[in-house]
Amino acid sequence: MVAMNVFRLLGDTSHLLSFIVMFWKLFTSKSVAGISLKTQLLYVIVFCFRYLDIFWNFLSIYNTIMKVIFISSSVAVVYVMKFGVPHKDTYSQEDDAFPIAYLVAPAALMGVAFNQDHESPFEMCWAFSIYLEAVAILPQLFMLQKQGGAESLTGHYILLLGLYRLFYILNWIYRYATEPHYMQLIVWISGTVQTALYLDFFYTYMKSKRERGIDAPIEIDSV
Repeated sequence: MVAMNVFRLLGDTSHLLSFIVMFWKLFTSKSVAGISLKTQLLYVIVFCFRYLDIFWNFLSIYNTIMKVIFISSSVAVVYVMKFGVPHKDTYSQEDDAFPIAYLVAPAALMGVAFNQDHESPFEMCWAFSIYLEAVAILPQLFMLQKQGGAESLTGHYILLLGLYRLFYILNWIYRYATEPHYMQLIVWISGTVQTALYLDFFYTYMKSKRERGIDAPIEIDSV
């Protein structure tokens, strides 16, 4: 049974809220402007590989529901971005130019190379998903740099993703302090790297909201 605590619940809540904000943007603005399709595709890969065990490993109803929501919501976002009308016509492929092969290939190699002691191929798939999630936000951040910022809902979405990872780090710290022999070096390192990638955005987000209000767009120096 996976241990539950307030930090994990806050992390899962932040993640669920990020999907709500994303779908709210998609279905109110009818636009995917400012959203990186490449980041969304990476999240589909992350959750599909991480939750392969949904077919044979039952831990709890809560755990299974979260797996279904994360996979289905990620796939739904990609579907709307690629095939939704008029959404697909608002996507900027030119600005979404980060080469994701540079993220997927190293994560796959690390998933294999650092987990050869595990007999199950699922362990390698799980490790690959952890490494890939750590850097999956990079195409989105790169896109924001190219466009010089983001409208308010996109900013809220990225903030919630960052909070999701921050609360999960606190969850790991709590579990390390309260559970004997709890130590997952892969998730500690990957989660820390991922949260660090959000730090500059956190600062920019808070500065924009403090100076211009909660609904103000996020301005970032363009590259």
